[in-house]
Amino acid sequence: MNYPDIDPVAISLGPFQVHWYGLMYVVGFIGAWWLGRLRAERFGLTRDDVGDLLFYVAIGVVVGGRLGYALFYGMGQWAADPLWVFRVWDGGMSFHGGLIGVLLAALWFARKKGMAFFTLTDFFAPMVPIGLGAGRIGNFINRELPGRVTELPWGMPFPGMGPEPRHPTSLYEAFLEGLVLFVVLWWVSARPRRRGLVSGLFLLLYGAFRFTVEFFRLPDAHIGYLAFDWFTMGMLLTLPMILFGCVLIVWSRRQPVDAATVTK
Repeated sequence: MNYPDIDPVAISLGPFQVHWYGLMYVVGFIGAWWLGRLRAERFGLTRDDVGDLLFYVAIGVVVGGRLGYALFYGMGQWAADPLWVFRVWDGGMSFHGGLIGVLLAALWFARKKGMAFFTLTDFFAPMVPIGLGAGRIGNFINRELPGRVTELPWGMPFPGMGPEPRHPTSLYEAFLEGLVLFVVLWWVSARPRRRGLVSGLFLLLYGAFRFTVEFFRLPDAHIGYLAFDWFTMGMLLTLPMILFGCVLIVWSRRQPVDAATVTK
């Protein structure tokens, strides 16, 4: 298969450019806003609360994601060009950094509303995969996240990396972290659950999906493999998510069904 030739710039009006990568974040936030409004009342939230929450989450995603990428993957590039960290449209966002930013935003919002933290994370966890899936499509358009060489029929020659077909790992992640994760979490959260279960399931499944895809994805060239010629930075950052997801699921078994989710 040929790698599709898609211009990373969606709209260009003189010096003003809108990149597909940035538009994918807009898609994620709009999708989360719409779905959040459908279930807001079940969690004791108003529709205005959903908009406020997503505003704080958006800041957490962008700031945390960019700083996380700079710290985990791009310290050398940041040191060489301090203004690079502000050029978000060029790509380079860390999910793990974005997650930290989102959790801090959620903690602040939960305290402001007098709401249990894990009730809030259970509310928005099923919406996160929309942004994850859209973001991975943005990676694909930006020609990022090349995979290893493969003989599978859907392998694609990656732009600038020779004629060998490679795993389209950004599409693997869009499918697993986006579509599959959304379907599972939306279905599980369709009725009241014990507090923390949905959040724990999100961490566990995302971690498992990301860890698996890392076997087919090339590591960042300036970092390489951390050990064993297969263990990557992505795997290292994902392992705590898997562990904490398991702990949270076990913890949730001792919690009552969250009262905030029972009223419909």
